[in-house]
Amino acid sequence: MEKARLTPFPREQAATRICMVSSFATELLEIRSKEPSLHVLVIPGNPGIAAFYKDFVEALYENLGGQASITAIGHISHSQKDYEHGRFFSLHEQIDHKVDFIEQELQHTEQSIVLVGHSIGAYIGLEVFKRLQNKIKMFVGLYPFLKLNKNSVTQSAIGYIARSLRPSITRGIVRRFLGPSWSVAAVDVACCHLLKYHTMRNVLFMAMTEFQKLTEEPDWTFVRAKEDKIAFLFGVDDHWGPLSHLEEISKRAPGVNLSVETEGHTHGYCCNEPGSFWVAEYIANLIKKQSLISNN
Repeated sequence: MEKARLTPFPREQAATRICMVSSFATELLEIRSKEPSLHVLVIPGNPGIAAFYKDFVEALYENLGGQASITAIGHISHSQKDYEHGRFFSLHEQIDHKVDFIEQELQHTEQSIVLVGHSIGAYIGLEVFKRLQNKIKMFVGLYPFLKLNKNSVTQSAIGYIARSLRPSITRGIVRRFLGPSWSVAAVDVACCHLLKYHTMRNVLFMAMTEFQKLTEEPDWTFVRAKEDKIAFLFGVDDHWGPLSHLEEISKRAPGVNLSVETEGHTHGYCCNEPGSFWVAEYIANLIKKQSLISNN
């Protein structure tokens, strides 16, 4: 695939809004198409902050020629304001939340729905797909975190942090290490959302429940049954989604569309423009090959 090119004119801007989903305040980042033929729902990783995906959402909308509405949905209480008054939400509750959103907001639409899940969002997306098989036309997992990587020292350390580290210490880590690799906009989002006490506590609590649940194997029976509607993009050196997991998918469900990104983008692709543009073009090409929109 060619390197994604910057548009020579201003992109359509994604807008933010708060949507009540089963009584929970939910941050959305979206671009509404005037005549959509499908709706792409982006499920974030952890932290589940929709604003991190602004460049990606706008680039995907452009790559699809404005024929699709794009929505990035934030996780409950991974938000700028503490709408839920300090309550913790598990991985399972975040999955329920995404199902509830689709049933509430997209239940009566005639548009096809494409799920795009990033990192643990790929695991969430697969679970949503299992529950709403008649509504989802395609699922794409980006740099997927589908099960624990027993060989990753980093994952072991993060698992320990999730169980024991105080949010005040974690804020210091965020301030120190994010700046060099992230765009200015992504760092700003981190400062406005991630450094909030309630958000950091929910990030850690969700991570703890992820590490408990992802000791289990993915539902290979379901993946095989829907392999013609599933695609995964892996990175070359990604401890969350190592290439050994890609190899396992290829053996367990050989019909799944598997790709490896070799352009040097990272697991946190959405936190800089080059990564966002490249992945947006990759997904747009998948959607066009599935003939879910016209290929102009």
